[in-house]
Amino acid sequence: MPQIWGKVPPRNKNFTGRTDLLERLRGGLANRVTAVVPHALHGLGGVGKTQMAVEYAYRYRSAYDLVWWIPADQPVLVRSSLASLAQPLGLPSASVSGVEDAANAVLDALRRGEPYTNWLLIFDNADEPEELTETLPQGPGHVLITSRNHRWAGVVDAVPIDVFTREESIEFLTRRVPRGISTENADRLAEELGDLPLALEQAGALHAETGIAVSDYLQLLGERTSQLLSQGKPTEYPVSMTAAWALSVASLEEKMPEALELLRYCAFFGPEPIPRDAFSKAVPGLSAGLADLIRDPIRLSRAIGELGRFALARLDLPARTIQVHRLIQALVRDELSEAEQGRLRHEVHLLLAEYTKSDPNDSVNWQKYLNALGHFEPAGVAQCQDPVVRDLSLNLITYLYASGDYGSARIFVESFLEEWTASSGADHENVLRLHVEMGNLLRELGQYPDATERGLQTLDAAEKTLGPDHETTLRALRGRATDLRSSGDFQQAFESDQEALRRIEAKAGEKGFTLWRAINSVALDYGLRSNYNQARTLLEQVYRDVLVAGGQAQDPSAYTNIYTGLARAVRLSGDFSEACDLGEDAYAFSVESLGPDHPWTLRTGKDLSIAWRRAGDYERALEVGEDVHQRYVRAFGVGHPDTLAAATCLANIRRTMGEFQDALTLAEDTVRRYPRVYPAEHPYYHACSGNLAILQRVTGDVGLARKTNEKALAGLEFKLSRDHHYSLTVALNLASDLAELGEVEAAHRLCSGTMRRLRALVGEEHPLTLSAAANTVANLRALGRDEDADALFAETEQAYRHTLTLEHPDAQVFLEGRRLDADFDPPPI
Repeated sequence: MPQIWGKVPPRNKNFTGRTDLLERLRGGLANRVTAVVPHALHGLGGVGKTQMAVEYAYRYRSAYDLVWWIPADQPVLVRSSLASLAQPLGLPSASVSGVEDAANAVLDALRRGEPYTNWLLIFDNADEPEELTETLPQGPGHVLITSRNHRWAGVVDAVPIDVFTREESIEFLTRRVPRGISTENADRLAEELGDLPLALEQAGALHAETGIAVSDYLQLLGERTSQLLSQGKPTEYPVSMTAAWALSVASLEEKMPEALELLRYCAFFGPEPIPRDAFSKAVPGLSAGLADLIRDPIRLSRAIGELGRFALARLDLPARTIQVHRLIQALVRDELSEAEQGRLRHEVHLLLAEYTKSDPNDSVNWQKYLNALGHFEPAGVAQCQDPVVRDLSLNLITYLYASGDYGSARIFVESFLEEWTASSGADHENVLRLHVEMGNLLRELGQYPDATERGLQTLDAAEKTLGPDHETTLRALRGRATDLRSSGDFQQAFESDQEALRRIEAKAGEKGFTLWRAINSVALDYGLRSNYNQARTLLEQVYRDVLVAGGQAQDPSAYTNIYTGLARAVRLSGDFSEACDLGEDAYAFSVESLGPDHPWTLRTGKDLSIAWRRAGDYERALEVGEDVHQRYVRAFGVGHPDTLAAATCLANIRRTMGEFQDALTLAEDTVRRYPRVYPAEHPYYHACSGNLAILQRVTGDVGLARKTNEKALAGLEFKLSRDHHYSLTVALNLASDLAELGEVEAAHRLCSGTMRRLRALVGEEHPLTLSAAANTVANLRALGRDEDADALFAETEQAYRHTLTLEHPDAQVFLEGRRLDADFDPPPI
């Protein structure tokens, strides 16, 4: 058995023949020399392409360390299936990075053959070669494709799958009919059914279930075939299959009419496995017949069983799913009037809405949404205007966003926007909600300019159409604040968030995470304006309110966001030890509740690494910092804002531990990338340039460090003023550059002035203030002003005793008379 075996359908116990094709396929796959050469099984519907792929996987599974099955009829399913392989391969899951990046990480791991070189990926029902161009893996493993499209023959090594040979047909029927069928009758039946495997399966099932004589079956088949031919049935459906299906349906209707009705509903789901629990509740809007069937679990189970016994559906009992072949689905739909199709399709929408009605923000419910994902497009959910179904669509977007599948969420949002704008108008509430969702997706993808443009238009339209206090308007207003932060305008972002909070608080009875998220955003703004104590005060109260309400269980990701924000505010206000305690608890909660690869787990881990570094626990800080950065690179790529923040964290801890060259290389790369994400004058760019300047100085280029710091300080003063934490951090380092260049008087003026400003801004015993004091002591001694230096030394020593203790690395540097460096870690936007 492979070490990893995923999503492969159950083996068909009646699989027959195909030995030469299986051996040919195995030989073609096994004899490739270097890179993977995909092989495609192609042929018309019903010849058994999928079953042959399943049989190949089971028969040769001992040759592989990894076998993974990928539904390929919808691009969103391909990406999701690839992404679901991330965690088994030791990569960050889709909940961390989104499906798009997780899928890309999987493709890269397969290409490199890490951790497995012997792998098999099966792409089932791939219609168009162009749709899989970017998702077919390269590398040392094997790729197998099943498709009805003959054009695959021009793209990969193709193995055409035809109908059974007569000998295979006879063998199959004698296996399929447990009470036995003579060779002569099997031969007659195969002749009439054109040796089509799916038609033979239908005929064998009917014979096994009803005991109908072959002669009677052939007579009915002949009558049905003539009728079909006279009606000019579409040529894409083999006549033999259509006739065999019709006889099975007629017998099923006679035996249990409600089973046939259930089959008709199944025809309007997708061809992927249908969760049996989708038929668990008789919701308003269902027909009386289906509602009665659902209310009778014994009769429902019997109906489902009958579909399996007549080979009209494949049942996976352990997985509790029902799967109907796409050809059977098409035949069922074609027999119905347009009005009946519309009714059944809408009732399927209602079933899906009931099945996925649970909170999409709660990770406990994500599996249900994943089970339903493959049915949204085939069922035509986007075209439905029923408010219940519209809510279903919006919940799907929320699930995809919450689980990190930004690529798929974007595809669905674009699809829904096109349909809903055409049917409901550009200013409809649902359409504006979709624009808000798209703006949030663009922000998560780091596409801030596009998000800003869309956000402005959406906010304006929502204000005019829905009013200033509508939930969608308020979400758009909070999104506007994020866009302002991404542009570097922290003051306007603060004002926007304050206005959103004012409106939310003014709404009668408004509470819960809508309010708490708004307060959290205002606290973030306070932090970006250097008011860490106010940020801390707000978050302490929110944290207490969430705990009292049990919010950590209701929405663990939002709770982690708030908890991490509190730990960050505590750290930035100077309490490193307490920040470590909070950060460790937040990280443990996030790992347990969301998993180690969830986006908020990684963000919490990054902040914990910073807290440990500030507290002097360098080894733990480095371990987590390296792990988080590696995960971000694999999941998001090197240019994503979260990756840049993780890289900054890692460069700072490496510098602190004396790994100057590695830190310099990483810092230089990060600073180069920042203007591609944020505007060139963004405070984060200038502050990270200040980090780079420290490394330029400690690696010997003091002149370059001075120039870098002078440019960074000018940029920060322009955007934030001199009396900002970021500006004063860079000013403190610039003073050290001047001192090392011999300009001690200028260094002292700048450093002592910075110390006074820091005392007013963050307090006399804040660690950054103490760093400025320590450096001022060093400058006074260099100027020969020992009396002043002694007085400030005693004052600073006492402050270190009260706060970090004299054992802290910063205090040790101070006691040795050396200068301290101050660095920057970008908080989330």
